[in-house]
Amino acid sequence: MKITFVLPFAGHSGGHRVVAIHAREMMARGHEVTIVSTPLPPSRISWKKKLKYKMGLETRPPERPLAPWFADFGIPHHQLEIFRVPNAEDVPDADVIIATWWETAEWVAALPPEKGSKFYFLQDYEVFPYLPRDRVIATFHLDLHKIAVSDYIRDTIAQTHQTDAPIDVVKNAIDHTEFKTPERGRGTPFTIGFIYSPVTRKNVGRALDAVQQALTKDPSLNALAFGTTPELPELPLPKGVTYHQNPEQDMIPKLYAQADVWLFTSDSEGFGLPILEAMACRTPVLATDAGAAPQILTPQNGRLLPKDPAAFAQAIADFAAMPPEDWRTMSDAARATAEGYTWNDATDQLLDILRENS
Repeated sequence: MKITFVLPFAGHSGGHRVVAIHAREMMARGHEVTIVSTPLPPSRISWKKKLKYKMGLETRPPERPLAPWFADFGIPHHQLEIFRVPNAEDVPDADVIIATWWETAEWVAALPPEKGSKFYFLQDYEVFPYLPRDRVIATFHLDLHKIAVSDYIRDTIAQTHQTDAPIDVVKNAIDHTEFKTPERGRGTPFTIGFIYSPVTRKNVGRALDAVQQALTKDPSLNALAFGTTPELPELPLPKGVTYHQNPEQDMIPKLYAQADVWLFTSDSEGFGLPILEAMACRTPVLATDAGAAPQILTPQNGRLLPKDPAAFAQAIADFAAMPPEDWRTMSDAARATAEGYTWNDATDQLLDILRENS
């Protein structure tokens, strides 16, 4: 098949990486894949914000860099010369065209039929406060076949917005050649890990509070974090947390593997790839019920917890006090969970859906 993915821009988000991996796997099966995207949209910053940045009252968020994945994977990528809505001349004729974000769903819906059967790949429930709510919701009712990456997205859209058309689910996976580590025992000192992000719905403040409570109760514990931003004054890391800013991709599995428990404290997520990434590196996970966590977490590989820092702090203490052989059993179960589903499985399932609905 000839398949086109339409992205708003080619960024570093986990969702863009998911598209790149599916595209790579499709090409390996002999399909022709093209990525169409715009450049990064121009920054829209009010004069009040600019003044606060200049006065040092607020920290300017970092610019969103473009990701190298599409070039690294050898995927043809047509990026428009400026940020604008793609037209028919920008998009190749194909068998299938796939929107990957609410704006791209609008764009794809407006394209002529020769651009391919139209699909909407939903990687999150995108009714965010900073987006035009009515327009986002309207995309759920467009005549595009919908595919979600988690039951949470499918169920939320179907139940909240009374969509009649079925929404297929193709869960994300991880690259098991990249996220792996040999069998290991619990570390000394016991180490807590988490991702540091200022994105509000990821609620890193919950992780920071939990780690602070755990370290206060047991100073022998260790903690590490990684992220893409510098430490922010409004989200200070507890004393003793080792922070890795912008680690190289090959360093990330090593950081997961240095931890003995991984915290996933989001309020909401489309999927939550760090859960599987940590598990693939043999690290049990403590998680809220965000994204796909309820489908992935079991008492054998981690814990689903209330959205309460105290609950996370207590679970950290419980895991740190666990007999080494019991922790090892959970570590092996975490790895087995991650190994049970691969990108080959995910892409095969996605291709079946595309064929059946084209």
